[in-house]
Amino acid sequence: MKTALICGVSGQDGAYLAKLLLGKGYKVFGGSRDAQMSSFSSLKRLNIREEIETVSISINDFRSVLQTLQRTKPDEVYNLAGQSSVGLSFEQPVETLESISVGTLNLLEAIRFTGKSIRFYSAGSSECFGDTGSVVADENTPFRPRSPYGVAKAAAFWQVANYREAYQLHASTGILFNHESPLRPERFVTQKIVAAACRIANGSREILTLGNINIARDWGWAPDYVEAMWLMLQQEQADDYVIATGQTNQLRDFIRIVFDSVGLNWKEYVKTDASFFRPTDIAEGHAKPTKASEKLGWVAQRNMQDVGRLMVEGRKSK
Repeated sequence: MKTALICGVSGQDGAYLAKLLLGKGYKVFGGSRDAQMSSFSSLKRLNIREEIETVSISINDFRSVLQTLQRTKPDEVYNLAGQSSVGLSFEQPVETLESISVGTLNLLEAIRFTGKSIRFYSAGSSECFGDTGSVVADENTPFRPRSPYGVAKAAAFWQVANYREAYQLHASTGILFNHESPLRPERFVTQKIVAAACRIANGSREILTLGNINIARDWGWAPDYVEAMWLMLQQEQADDYVIATGQTNQLRDFIRIVFDSVGLNWKEYVKTDASFFRPTDIAEGHAKPTKASEKLGWVAQRNMQDVGRLMVEGRKSK
């Protein structure tokens, strides 16, 4: 039986990854900043809360990280922790940088310090690329991040690469493009749209106000993406991979799919407000996940249209 430690188990990806690993026979430790106080609502929603042994870990604290590794003795460590909102990173840039960059560095250094052959996965982001326009991004595309979140993720990416090369750690980064699910909190625009559409369909007279709905992203399904994380740590050689569907759609397309799913015309219920625009935003995001397909055998099973409908179904059944 393999043992895995998931830092950030209470989030969307952490919960789906925990479910995947349990299904593969792993013993799973779920790390959270305060395991005694956290509700672990995502784990409960997936009906796996009782199968996870939760542990308190502050990845910004090297001693906490080292003690957790010594206690749990993991074969694999998945770092999904840290501030996860691009929008919030403009308001909390220091917290964002520290929780992502310093946290990743502490995990890498603690793994090196133990001397154990622990395999490490780090959650990267397409935000590292910045605005590539119509250029399709792959693992060789230069980073030009346009948010504090993107800057932090870029720093973490190079830390992982450095420890892999300098100390031969089995450390990989998944450069994940947008991926969604019913477990997304409402501060994310996709869930904000789904929640509002469902409320309006149930009789609410509200109008949904959004920022720039002409942005274009590659949206995928989170349960698909956590399988790619696991596959990276099963490879003989560690490496970095772009994980995406390879299809790009505008936010207005996502809005239409969601409102169509509840029988409404989105144009009657949605307005835009320039005050919701970010200081710097990415107009388009295009991905080329060929390497993941060829080396990992991973291909996204669901596209944006599926994601919109599945999120609505998940909201209805909540």
